[in-house]
Amino acid sequence: MRRGDGIVEEVTDSSTLPIRFVAIGDSFTEGVGDERPDGTPRGWADLVAEGWADALGAPVAYANLAIRGRLVQPIVEEQLEPALALKPTHLSFNGGGNDMLRPRADLDAILAAYAQVLRRCDEEGVQLVLLSGGNPSGQLPMRGMIKRRGDLLTERVVAALAGRPDVVRALNWGDDTLAAPAFWSEDRLHLNARGHHRVAARVLEALGQRVPDGWWSLPADSAAASRPHGLAYYRAHVGPWIHRRLTGTSSGDGRIAKYGDWTSILPKS
Repeated sequence: MRRGDGIVEEVTDSSTLPIRFVAIGDSFTEGVGDERPDGTPRGWADLVAEGWADALGAPVAYANLAIRGRLVQPIVEEQLEPALALKPTHLSFNGGGNDMLRPRADLDAILAAYAQVLRRCDEEGVQLVLLSGGNPSGQLPMRGMIKRRGDLLTERVVAALAGRPDVVRALNWGDDTLAAPAFWSEDRLHLNARGHHRVAARVLEALGQRVPDGWWSLPADSAAASRPHGLAYYRAHVGPWIHRRLTGTSSGDGRIAKYGDWTSILPKS
């Protein structure tokens, strides 16, 4: 039981709660970059569940099947049907960020994955909450390629959703404030606690729920100045990423979903 951050394991049947929110995706949705003191990831999806429960003044059922390092097709193949089998009222989806970092990203395949998620949510009567990640390109190698691909993917996803006002949109790619270094962790690829809170604020706003005070822009992290730069950054973060690509491994290998079944989130008051 982690009462301090709103996560409460209960004996009651969470599957009967009116709001049942399940999140699927990669490290962005798992919460990498926003770690609790014990090292486990929190992130925007956990924060949304907590903020939602507080706004309603009632428990919310929450599950999170996201696994770091996943490409978009494995997200759909491994997470979508188990998520729908939980019988959620709302399903959040983001994917493609890891695909966009590969030398040959198949944009059409990424869009087909988005279409499959939308189709299955329609068939199951589940409200889709669609996110785009923040734009880290200004801080990364190959920044021009990453930005071009992210711009095009966002443009095409938005176009594909024309005429679908029922899909909840929380699009973060074009948020210039979120793109600033102060919202990112030291690896420059994952949002920090400040960034995850800003994304959670956008999702709650898109859901028509009250956003807790301060979530749009928490105070800046005073430790940011000590982050690695130059060769130290490449040794700490770029080198291991390249090694995983060369060896065909993933940061998510061997990991399981942090909340693979319903967990009840109680309001703080």
